[in-house]
Formats: sequence, C-alpha cells, structure tokens
Amino acid sequence: MKKVARVQSLGEQAYNIIKQAIISGDVSAGDFLPEERMAADLGISRTPIREALQLLSAEGLVELAKGKPAVVASFTYQEAMELLEVRKILETSNLEMIADKSIHTKFIEQLEDHIIKQERAFENQDYQEFNDLDHDFHLLLASKSRNKALVELVKQLNSQVSRAFIILSKTLPVSIPEAIEEHKSIVNALKHKDIQSAKLQMEYHLNNVGKRI
Repeated sequence: MKKVARVQSLGEQAYNIIKQAIISGDVSAGDFLPEERMAADLGISRTPIREALQLLSAEGLVELAKGKPAVVASFTYQEAMELLEVRKILETSNLEMIADKSIHTKFIEQLEDHIIKQERAFENQDYQEFNDLDHDFHLLLASKSRNKALVELVKQLNSQVSRAFIILSKTLPVSIPEAIEEHKSIVNALKHKDIQSAKLQMEYHLNNVGKRI
C-alpha cells in the first residue's frame, strides 16, 4: 500500500526557507531575523516563525535572546580550521581502519547512489538538501568503523564544520560541482582498494572545504 505523503507544517516550511537563505548567503552572520518582518514576507503568522527559529537555534545557526530579534549565529574562521584539522585526522584514519573489512561492492554502490542524489540536489538548486547529503556522505563512511567513539566524534565534528560552512561561506552554490567530484575521487579510490589514494583524496577534499569557507 502506498504511503500518504506527509505535508510539512508552516513551521517546517519557514525553517527550510530561512535555512536556505543562510546557506545561499542571502543573510549573513550577525544579521537580524525579526519575527514580524519575516512573518509578513512569508504571509504567515509569527507562531510558525518562532517554531522555525527554535529549530535553527537547536542547530546552532541562529542565536536567540529574550526580548531581542533572533540573529544569524557567528563562527570564526579559526574555529572552523581547527575543527577541520581534527576531522582530517579522524576521517583519514577511519579509511585505514575500514580497509578490506567493510569496503565491498554493496557499500561502494551505496556511496555511488548517494553521490547521484547529491548531483540531483545540485540540479534542483536545492542547496540545503545537498548540504545534508554532504554531511551524510561522511557519516556513511564513518559508519563502517567498529570504533563507535570515532563514529560519534566524526558525527559531532561534521555537524560543527557544516554549521561553520553554512555561516561563513558564500561559495556553496558554485562549489558543489567541485565537492561532488572530490567525493567521486574518494569512492573511486575505495572501489579500487587503493586506501592510500583514498586517504589523500579525503585530505585534499577537506583542505578544499577549508578554502571554500
């Protein structure tokens, strides 16, 4: 039996619109997000706007203060670079750990299918969807590790770097094709059981993430 499609609430729709504005650079770190103005712009009441801002605050993208308008969160470049350095160590080490244990045909196909979804998101100019898929691509690689502490650290660091990228970078719409090709290079190296090349490609990719911030 076909499942009934779930209709998004007004709060979820507002969340997606505001997050897309942050990702695309239409609003920047430090910009105010007054409820009344946004409600008028979107043609909805302030209640779903508040719901959206709460969700964005939970993700660290918006800062809320009682009696003041919400503001797009700030994140320093230095903080982002330090997080990326740790990510490089963990994610390249993870590739070494999963070598010849978890890299099988089915897993490679799963990674390739994931990249197809990334390409589709780019074609649809759905930058929020791509950002989520980019995040999940790295978690998918980490998920094959038997070291659960490493998996959790990669998850936490990936989320923080993703937040920094969204806030600091204005290059996402133009850098997506490069990121997709870098993902393909990582998967191609894994496909050929060339772990050293995969590690180099991962390091190259994360270095470029830093350049795009």
